Amino acid sequence: MKIIAIDQSGQRHELEALEGWRIMEIIRDYGLPIKAECGGCCCCATCHVYVAPEWLSKLVPPNPEEEDLLLDAPDTKANSRLSCQILMSAELDGIEVVLAESAKP
Repeated sequence: MKIIAIDQSGQRHELEALEGWRIMEIIRDYGLPIKAECGGCCCCATCHVYVAPEWLSKLVPPNPEEEDLLLDAPDTKANSRLSCQILMSAELDGIEVVLAESAKP
């Protein structure tokens, strides 16, 4: 499985992904520029990404905590999600995300 992650400078990265891992963990472990300050606890919004529109319908809808955090993030869009709340699965193989500027360390 793989994730396509586009960093804040526009560079495209193809990352190998393991089922059940949070997309935030995969991006962070590859050393891409993502703060992920809370480590996946859904309490900081520093792992903010933009999900390519064609993948949004395949994601579990955001829970109320994620929705609240995204309201406070400075650069949200309709396709904003917290990457700590997206668990990798076979149906997400090839998902494309863009790291938000606010997630840059």
